[in-house]
Amino acid sequence: MSDTSAETARRAADPASAVLVCLDFGDPDYDESAAEAARLAASAGVRRTKLVGGRRSRPDPRLFAGSGKVEQIGREADAIDAATVIFNHSLAPGQQRNLEKALGRTVLDRTELILHIFAQRARTNEGKLQVELAQLQHLATRLVRGWTHLERQRGGLGKTGGPGEKQIELDRRMIAARIGLLKKKLVELKKQRIVQRRARARRDVFSISLVGYTNAGKSTLFNALAHAGAYEADRLFATLDTTTRRLWIDGAGRVALSDTVGFIRDLPHGLVAAFRATLEETVRADLLLHVVDSSSPGRAREAGDVDKVLEEIGAGGIAQLAVWNKVDVSALRPGAERDEYGRISRVFVSARTGQGIADLRAAIAEAARARRPACQPEHTTPELSL
Repeated sequence: MSDTSAETARRAADPASAVLVCLDFGDPDYDESAAEAARLAASAGVRRTKLVGGRRSRPDPRLFAGSGKVEQIGREADAIDAATVIFNHSLAPGQQRNLEKALGRTVLDRTELILHIFAQRARTNEGKLQVELAQLQHLATRLVRGWTHLERQRGGLGKTGGPGEKQIELDRRMIAARIGLLKKKLVELKKQRIVQRRARARRDVFSISLVGYTNAGKSTLFNALAHAGAYEADRLFATLDTTTRRLWIDGAGRVALSDTVGFIRDLPHGLVAAFRATLEETVRADLLLHVVDSSSPGRAREAGDVDKVLEEIGAGGIAQLAVWNKVDVSALRPGAERDEYGRISRVFVSARTGQGIADLRAAIAEAARARRPACQPEHTTPELSL
């Protein structure tokens, strides 16, 4: 694409349209991955997409997709006036820079797309800080993209840098300083959570965290249990910030229930690191309710992806109770399943209709009694009667 045609494409582009590039490098779950990428794009606000696929043995070192495929991507982008090209892959900084020059459009990789969605969803101060931290850490690896002035040396005093110092070095210092400040603020918020957890521990409150693949229905289940009114929607990463409510469950007493951010395959490591503070609610829990979308054809793989992230954040050893949600749209029936020792190991529910919720409450009570054999429900008025 010539410079003139690239500029024309930019002026005519529709910001709500994007070309979605999903290349098959031999992934057995390619179709699921491509469908998930389309949902990610829709969650980011893209209303019109054109999927470009293809098979390759390995990525092209310069353009990732190869020159012929890039020309096809350009034609498809012209056809729908797309402002953005989204790759469902991780791109090296050089590849991203070359693609933007060749296509004359903004190019996002999978990590940046997820970061964009997280930036849209963050509501609490801590969530916004965590997203900004992840964005800056990602930006620090590709500062030169699209910024030709960064290669020019600047002289002068003060903030403009010393003699011979490049603008890119100034930008890196500014980003590093901001990253340091964000980390400091997050440490302070972490200290506040530690105080809150100690207070719960003194009251002997049984702590539960909802975990699961994004869009498995965690927030809907959270509302079904706690009547919390948390935001829920049929889209990926509908909720981002951790929400905790205390409630009463017969046989368990007062419990603290936390809803956390959903996981996804190939969740960017920068996001896991940035959200580690929030995810500590998961690490410190007494019980994890692992919510699985029973209607998803990839539910086994999705559950495995969640377990990988749990291992990464140090929560792999916490007791889990599998909660298979959305039985109202699958062939499964609500109820509870017991293991060889007679303990409830899996519960089938519909958080939307309320089917199986009584069995889930019974399973939570059983898990609480196993942790506190001598514990009896407190003889106080429950905060929320279920």
